[in-house]
Amino acid sequence: MLVSKTIRKSCLAFTITLLSTSLSFAQGTKKGLPSPPTEASVEAKAEVAIEKSTNEDIAKEKSKWKRLMEKDSLKGWEITNFGGEGEVEVKDGVLRLERGEPLTGVNIISKDFPKQNYEIRWKASRIDGSDFLAGVTFPVGDEFCSFICGGWGGGLVGLSSINGNDAAENESTGFHQFKNKQWYAFRLRVDKKITAWIDDKEVLQVAREDKKFSLRGEVFKSKPLGYCVFQSIVEIKDWEYQTIE
Repeated sequence: MLVSKTIRKSCLAFTITLLSTSLSFAQGTKKGLPSPPTEASVEAKAEVAIEKSTNEDIAKEKSKWKRLMEKDSLKGWEITNFGGEGEVEVKDGVLRLERGEPLTGVNIISKDFPKQNYEIRWKASRIDGSDFLAGVTFPVGDEFCSFICGGWGGGLVGLSSINGNDAAENESTGFHQFKNKQWYAFRLRVDKKITAWIDDKEVLQVAREDKKFSLRGEVFKSKPLGYCVFQSIVEIKDWEYQTIE
């Protein structure tokens, strides 16, 4: 009987303590004290933190890219004197190259553009024509090369030149279908390799070691960095570069 009374007293004390704690918590809540976090609120805060971190990473990455051309000016550039070139216009951030006979293009005036460990990216749309919409001449160390997209009848992709062989005759040769009046995103990287993407799909990768890179004679005037098109009307936008480690 003594044991039973002891147990009853212990249970009563526990119940009173539990009720007091509940009452204190309820009163605290009414007074505006914070309630314990729920699982949903913890998950929501985690999602916000992740989103904030992702946005910061995106902003940091974007800040590395530098515009290659002003929105409404050819400042720092010149129309490449190919002979027979068409009109060139920059408006609202879009560079428009009119049809040339055969080439129209622009080249950078500064000689300070990086020679290696850099990336270039841009978007281009061939408004009219059936040949290359991107002929980008770029430095490869102390040499130069051209990235051709849409050449030799509209679909060839490759580098001109590698060991004296142009884009139709070397290991970089590929094919990509380009439709007129459609925007395509391009990216080109020069480090120990030359790598290129179209719409985020890798289209070529060539190791630089033991290779000689050169230009076809038609685009010598595009050095050190230039953009040209062949008998086509083309628009280019979001032309940027960044250095890489």
